[in-house]
Amino acid sequence: MSISTNSAETLALNALSWLVGNEDLLPVFLGATGASAQDLRDRAGEAEFLASVLDFITMEDAWVVAFCDANSVPYDLPSQARLVLSGNSEMHWT
Repeated sequence: MSISTNSAETLALNALSWLVGNEDLLPVFLGATGASAQDLRDRAGEAEFLASVLDFITMEDAWVVAFCDANSVPYDLPSQARLVLSGNSEMHWT
């Protein structure tokens, strides 16, 4: 099952909002990506930046669980949204 681009963007924006509200995890994201607080505001509408947010969250199972539980979404949805935002909505295992 694949989600739409709009749904992927909405989920990623929710992930960004969740991340901004997480005072323990936000500095880790900023440090890992080199993004600034201003970048969070300026680039929130860019698919590439939103994909980086989902990349970050999906690096750690505990973060996926925390985000998904807080937003009542299935645990596999962030990865699906990440693929859609990167233009790879079809996963190939070959």
